[in-house]
Amino acid sequence: MSSPTLAPCAEAGPTAPATPAAIARKARFWDRIARKYAADPIADMAGYEATLARVQGLLSVDQEVLELGCGTGSTALRLASGTRHLLATDVSSHMIEIAREKLARQPLPQLSFALADADAPEFAPGAYDVVLAFNLLHLVDDLDQALSVAVQALRPGGLLITKTPCIGEMNPLIPTLALPLMRAIGKAPHVLCFKQPQLLAALARQGLEVLSVERHGTRGKDIRAFVVARKSS
Repeated sequence: MSSPTLAPCAEAGPTAPATPAAIARKARFWDRIARKYAADPIADMAGYEATLARVQGLLSVDQEVLELGCGTGSTALRLASGTRHLLATDVSSHMIEIAREKLARQPLPQLSFALADADAPEFAPGAYDVVLAFNLLHLVDDLDQALSVAVQALRPGGLLITKTPCIGEMNPLIPTLALPLMRAIGKAPHVLCFKQPQLLAALARQGLEVLSVERHGTRGKDIRAFVVARKSS
């Protein structure tokens, strides 16, 4: 019997709209690994702290903030006190369950968690001053659709703040061989492969003005682009 052909990591082009079945498949993957994800240490703590400090400098206590793909809520817990209110969302009910457990131990009146998919337009139009998307945009089904959801949720002049792994900048064997193999055995999610210029082009297609592009990593090659972009007034 011949070995199955492994498809490369998906390009960041348009795909079919997120269906309930696709959202459920995505949620099942993250539900399955939620407890392990919560227990895993941050690989580059200094880089993480640099990103937090940068974001805290962009937030204020008069802002309504939405976080997409909040995972188990660690970052939301660090940022919420600097906002009027932060709604942190994730597609995984198990991730949200863990996030709420953390919030119960560390109550913050400014913070709430909710179940939502970043690919689906579930948020009130123009309701937020800032949308956060950390380590998320390479995991969505459709980059343009996810960015459109974020932009629709923003008020005119609002900020999209994202830190995004640009998988296309990794050793080519990782996106073309390692990731497809891991996905085939259920150890990796669907992943989009793009480089920073493609990410910035996608932001521009949604009418966002890129204000800043940075890299905060302190260990080895940093593929995570930190981008601050503004919706037109």
